[in-house]
Amino acid sequence: MDRRLSIGVLCHPTYGGSGVVASELALSLAERGHVVHLFSHQVPPRLAHSDGAVQVHVSQGLPYPLFASTPHDLAVTSSILRVHRDEGLDILHAHYALPHAVSAILARSAAESDPGRPAPRVVTTLHGTDITIVGSDPSYAPLTQYLIAASDAATAVSESLARDTARHFCPGPKSCPIEVIHNFVDTKRFAPQAAAAKKRAPTAVHVSNFRPVKRVPWLIEAFARATEGTKAELVLVGDGPTRQESCETARRLGLGARVRFLGERDALPELLSPADVFLLASSEESFGLSALEAMSCGVPVVATAVGGVPEVIRDGHTGLLCPADDPARYSELTRELLFDRKRAQAMGRAARADVLERFARDPIVNQYEALYRRVLARARGQTPLRQPG
Repeated sequence: MDRRLSIGVLCHPTYGGSGVVASELALSLAERGHVVHLFSHQVPPRLAHSDGAVQVHVSQGLPYPLFASTPHDLAVTSSILRVHRDEGLDILHAHYALPHAVSAILARSAAESDPGRPAPRVVTTLHGTDITIVGSDPSYAPLTQYLIAASDAATAVSESLARDTARHFCPGPKSCPIEVIHNFVDTKRFAPQAAAAKKRAPTAVHVSNFRPVKRVPWLIEAFARATEGTKAELVLVGDGPTRQESCETARRLGLGARVRFLGERDALPELLSPADVFLLASSEESFGLSALEAMSCGVPVVATAVGGVPEVIRDGHTGLLCPADDPARYSELTRELLFDRKRAQAMGRAARADVLERFARDPIVNQYEALYRRVLARARGQTPLRQPG
C-alpha cells in the first residue's frame, strides 16, 4: 500500500470556485488517510461547516506601519515552514499562482536550506483569473511565468485554460507542460431532491461571487426579456462587487418580487435542486463550478459559450450554449428551457448522468493523488525537476 502523504493546501477563503475545490480536495485527501494542512488567512466556508480531519492554519500577518496592507502571504509562508519543521510536508498544493504559489515556492526554497528534512515539492493549480486577469497584467506577468515554470507540476482546470496559459506564459512547447485536471463535485451532497408537490412558477437560479466578469446585471436583463408577462422567478445566490448594481437593475426593470437576492448561503443543494434552469452569463469562465453543481442536482444550464464552459456543458444535451455577445439569443434560450419543463427535466437527468460519468469526486481526486506521487518519485529518483525558464 502506498504510504500516506503530508500535504499542505494553500487557497483563498472564499465561496469562489478555487476556494471550494481546494477545500473539497483537502477534505477528500484527509478522508483517505493523508495528513492534510490547509493554509489561508481565513477559514474557507466549506471547511468551516465540515467535520473533516483537515488541520486549518489561519495566518494573518500583524499590522505594522511599514506595510501598506497586512502581509498575509508572508505569514502563510512562515506558517508552512513551522509545520514543515515540526512534522514535515511532502507536497504543497497552491490553488492560484498569485499569491499562493509565491508562498509555496518561497517555503520550498527556505526548506531546502534545512538538511534535516527533504523540502516539500510544489504543485500549482491554475483556476482562471490568476491567468486571464491578474496574471496577464503587465505588473504580474513575468512573476506568473516564473511561478508556473518553477512549480514541480502545474495543472489547469480546463483545456481552454491550459491553452490560454501556454499561449501567454510558455515561450516554448516544453517550457511549462500543464496537466488538465477538471474540477469535481461531491455528487452525494449535490444530488437531485424530490420535487415539491404544489405547483409553482418556473424558476431560474444563479450562484456566483457577483464579480463584473459574472455579468449578473446582464443576466437580469436577459431574464426580464425572456419572462416578460409571466410569473417566472429568478433566485440569485451570492454576494460581491456588482450586487448593488444588480439590485438596481432588477428594480429599474420592475421585476419586484420575481427576483430574490439571497446573499451567501451554504445550503446550495437545497437551493439548486428545485430550480428548472441554472443561468450562467459570464464574459470569461475557466470552468464553471457553480454550473457543475447545478447539473449534479439534475438542473440543466443556459450559459455563454466562453472558456471552459463548453467542456462542462454539452450543448443541446445537458444544457444550452450561446455566444457571450448575443443577449437576444440568450433570452430566447432561457425562455425555451424555462417554460418547457418536460425538456428541462430530460436535460436535467442527462446532466446528472454526465456529471456522474465525468466529474465525480473520487476519480478526479485519484488524478491529484497520482500526480503528487509522480512528483515525489521524480524527486527521490534525482530526476531533474523543471526549472524556471
